[in-house]
Amino acid sequence: MFVEQIIWFVVTLGALAWLQPRLHTEIQRIFLLMTRSSKAALMLFALVFLPGVFLHELSHFLAAKLLRVRTGRFSIFPREMGNQRLQMGFVEVAASDPVRESLIGAAPLLTGSAFVAYVGFSRLGMNALVSSVYLGLGEWVTAFSDLFRQPDVWLWLYLAVTVSSTMFPSASDRRPWLKVGIGLAIILGVVLILGAGVWLLDLILPGLTRGLTAAAMVFGISAGMHVFLLLPLALVRMLLTVLFARG
Repeated sequence: MFVEQIIWFVVTLGALAWLQPRLHTEIQRIFLLMTRSSKAALMLFALVFLPGVFLHELSHFLAAKLLRVRTGRFSIFPREMGNQRLQMGFVEVAASDPVRESLIGAAPLLTGSAFVAYVGFSRLGMNALVSSVYLGLGEWVTAFSDLFRQPDVWLWLYLAVTVSSTMFPSASDRRPWLKVGIGLAIILGVVLILGAGVWLLDLILPGLTRGLTAAAMVFGISAGMHVFLLLPLALVRMLLTVLFARG
């Protein structure tokens, strides 16, 4: 069971990580075709993903405050960084120890996952859609159509997509994770040497299994929403390409 959950976690996380930049690229290409301006396209892209950027930066900020790490400027407005790069937002956080830096860096992933889970299961009823996968194609089609009968479905889908597309920690957010991982590996090695491996496994395995299951479902839902949008966006981009080529 535990190995199965690890596999699902890795597969869903990998799928979302692969799909996310492709969705971003399609949206940027559409805006570039519409505006004929790279600057305008980047600004429109930032505007579309503003709710996700707000939650991402707010998560960093609140995590730093809870962990008593000093913060500086906070912004959710985009700014150009040169070479066609756009910084969507930022929070200035003072240097601290690797553990607190890791927690602050991971905060957007935790809050974003919680938000996607809330939207998916409480607002859109995706639990029925997930369960129908095991019941056959007919039941899945019915559950999928019922999804679009939920109140404010398009608003919730939009918010879930923008949050799930911006919840991954950046490279700078992930920088202290290696140090923390090495420290945890050393602690685990000491525990195993002392012969407490079975005790530790019994202690953490149930919670870890539940955590992996929940994370895999969130990443799977997020990846599914990205797939749902990618095809129509690609078609829109190809249509705009043809129309502007003729013009």
